Amino acid sequence: MISFLSALPHVIIMSAEFITGITVNGFLIIINCKELIKSRKPTPVQVLFICIGMSRFGLLMVLMIQSFFSVFFPFFYKVNIFGTAMLFFWMFFSSVSLWFATCLSVFYCLKIAGFTQSCFLWLKFRISKLLPWLLLGSLLASMSIAALCIEADYPKNVDDDALKNATLKRTEPKIRQINEMLLVNLALLFPLAIFVMCTFMLFISLYKHTHRMQNGSHGVRNASTKAHINALKTVITFFCFFISYFAAFMANMTFSIPYGSHCFFVVKDIMAAFPSGHSIIILLSNSKYQQPFRRLLCFKKNQ
Repeated sequence: MISFLSALPHVIIMSAEFITGITVNGFLIIINCKELIKSRKPTPVQVLFICIGMSRFGLLMVLMIQSFFSVFFPFFYKVNIFGTAMLFFWMFFSSVSLWFATCLSVFYCLKIAGFTQSCFLWLKFRISKLLPWLLLGSLLASMSIAALCIEADYPKNVDDDALKNATLKRTEPKIRQINEMLLVNLALLFPLAIFVMCTFMLFISLYKHTHRMQNGSHGVRNASTKAHINALKTVITFFCFFISYFAAFMANMTFSIPYGSHCFFVVKDIMAAFPSGHSIIILLSNSKYQQPFRRLLCFKKNQ
């Protein structure tokens, strides 16, 4: 049985992450839906931000339910938390959140990077039209991963006595089951690879831009360089949250972390930081969201 005192830091951290994430992602959804209603002509970027907000909202709800039952109802957590419905929603929201983050990084890279190759320019001028298809592909890929996960076996929690009496025949399927879950979720290495490639391309673009503009106008150089640096900061911050969630998620999927241990709670806290922190960076890096968001947080008085 987990001591509530030992789990108290986890409860405080998760509560803060949940409240922050629900506020930020709720704001992201509402403000883009409001703009969408006003314009009556949705832009792909607005749809992308709405999709990101909804996916993070769903992921936070799943992680909060898991954390709540892991602390207050450990027996229920061990027996039912990996039921078909919960497992499907967890895998779906985990996958779609990473895919949507990748779509955003691709969008930033194509809009900011200054490459002149024909293939890059073709994508650059068509990204707005391609974005809805990327979102649809992300949804389909995530649903496929979630469906495969609920079909794959995973190691169930068993009593210590049962483990002591387990035979070699009993342990062999367990190894196979762990590999099944990991193999399915290794498909998420693909969006991770795209994310890394976009970050690398922005680095190269910034280097080439500063080198090319050394003898140019200072005003032009400063404006364009600032855009590159701001985009790079945003994507690097995205990457930090992305890679930390991916690592914690994969560690969790090994089912090797002792239930109720310090490491168990740390992994849960790291996973919950992604849907909250990533969305905060989206708001703070977008100038049109900063003022209404600060008003919401009472940082700035209404005029």
